[in-house]
Amino acid sequence: MLEDRATAVSSATRWPAAYPKGYAVVDVETTGLARDDRIISAAVYRLDARGEVEDHWYTLVNPERDPGPVWIHGLTSEVLEGAPLFGEVAEEFAARLDGRVLVAHNAVFDWQMIAREYARARREAPVRQRLCTIALSKELGLPLPNFKLESLAAHFGVVQQRAHHALDDARVLAEAFRPSLRAAAAGDVRLPLLECRPLTEWSDTPRIGRQASGGHGGQGHGGWRPSRKRPACPYPNPGRYETGKRLKQGMRVAFSGDTSTERELLEDRATEAGLHVATSLSRLTSLLVTNDPGSGTSKVVKARQFGTPVVDEAAFGQLLRDVEPADG
Repeated sequence: MLEDRATAVSSATRWPAAYPKGYAVVDVETTGLARDDRIISAAVYRLDARGEVEDHWYTLVNPERDPGPVWIHGLTSEVLEGAPLFGEVAEEFAARLDGRVLVAHNAVFDWQMIAREYARARREAPVRQRLCTIALSKELGLPLPNFKLESLAAHFGVVQQRAHHALDDARVLAEAFRPSLRAAAAGDVRLPLLECRPLTEWSDTPRIGRQASGGHGGQGHGGWRPSRKRPACPYPNPGRYETGKRLKQGMRVAFSGDTSTERELLEDRATEAGLHVATSLSRLTSLLVTNDPGSGTSKVVKARQFGTPVVDEAAFGQLLRDVEPADG
């Protein structure tokens, strides 16, 4: 296995010249998963080019709203009441991200939550690339039972002390990322780096159909959206999804209707897994994801006509955890 060679490369002078010069291992806890949810705590471990810890930082953040699933993160309204607003920690947070690759477990989620907070503060996060440790684990072929953080930690013998506490989650990820990075270097593995697209076209007009909640500085929240131009899927379409089997890289996936997780996040997760996100449905579509298969949307109607397989959002989330690599 590649990780068996990591120890040797850690002390060697050779290191892939194309690898980044520094990393910011990040974890955020949030009020939920939707577009309007907020960060309530954040942690950053800064690492050097070879994954050694330089320093770490942690902060609570007052979301100016209900804290969400307290039973998961343990942060009550009383705890967060005296915490700084995101705008008050944005500069220090940015200083710890600046010039580094953002590393996170399911990095698209952490990046989008961070990018939205900066958009609300009328700023832009200084992040140009991100690296998902789930994607890196797949590139390395690590024999994990699943892609949960606890499984990655157990593989490298890292002990979790406080799950769903941003600082401890970031520590655990930093300690698991170091041997992963060294294993990648030892095997000349290309790191799965992705571009971080900043959120654009800020508007003070609340989104139609969404209840305006308290935004930063007591103002109503605005609308925002990332650039939707995506790189072309590099894999050929292997055909339709078959019930009971795995998704395969290159499959064309379309979405229809409302989702509990925001659509852009689901689409980015699909893209990072190697799927082709289709904006319309055709006979070539491999799978339709919808929580309302009985609706009369054009995509649902076409799916019935073409016999396109349909799954709901929860099932799709499970399928994304184990996508089969493309042939060749």
